[in-house]
Amino acid sequence: MIVSGLCFVGVTVTVKLLHGRVPAAESAFLRYLLGLVYLIPMWKALTGLRMTRRQWRLSALRGGAQTLGVICWFFAMSRIPLAEVTAMNYLTPIYVTVMAVFVLGERLAVRRILAIVAALGGALLILRPGFRELDPGHFAMLATSMMFAISYLIAKIITDELSPAIALALLSISVTLGLFPFALAVWVWPSWSDLAILMATATFATGGHYAMVLAFARAPVTVTQPVTFLQLVWSIIIGALFFAEPVDPYVVAGGLVIIGSVLFITLREAMLKRRVTPSGPETKF
Repeated sequence: MIVSGLCFVGVTVTVKLLHGRVPAAESAFLRYLLGLVYLIPMWKALTGLRMTRRQWRLSALRGGAQTLGVICWFFAMSRIPLAEVTAMNYLTPIYVTVMAVFVLGERLAVRRILAIVAALGGALLILRPGFRELDPGHFAMLATSMMFAISYLIAKIITDELSPAIALALLSISVTLGLFPFALAVWVWPSWSDLAILMATATFATGGHYAMVLAFARAPVTVTQPVTFLQLVWSIIIGALFFAEPVDPYVVAGGLVIIGSVLFITLREAMLKRRVTPSGPETKF
């Protein structure tokens, strides 16, 4: 999980290195397009796949939600500090918990409601509306977390019928196709160095997901969950050292409040053996 977290921070760092030279939609498209090389070993399984109409619809809906989320995430990365992107991304499990009530029929106990309220308070602490000028990147991150939550909930449904590996491969393909028209609308020819950065982004993302799967297979969520929050620490350190981003105590405090809320919900669901909330950033990229 430590390696996984470092890989996901590597994703954010490499995107930040683009400095907006490549539009957000195009950056996202190229990241997914270059990442398709890692699906080559699965080609036989994909060509022999037979899916029902319902599975196709769910996969398409998931791809659409992930597409919008990824565009918003790449846009936010070009606008706001690393620490704020990382902290606000932890809202995804909170959105999942709320949506699960309407989509999966989950029931919200009082403790979980209080944890959700606390997490939203943490988000307000980060954003501080009325006390500072909000950037469009902040609103983009709110949309990112929402879209990733929708993607995760659909994944929970579809992986009951398809293997996680196939579901992930279908997501990569559908997002690549979904991003293509958005990328075409703002296309600029990237330099070779920018392409190398985006290839590194794809590699970090694939490595992060693979390391996470290994961790989940070998340890319970109560062990893996706390480690995911080291990403906030890495983001703060890297943002300060390499991008001259000042450490904002409100962002740190708000991030810790959200982290505490997510941790409480996850541990509570693990004890009840009915966990729906994702254990951190497994909905990303």
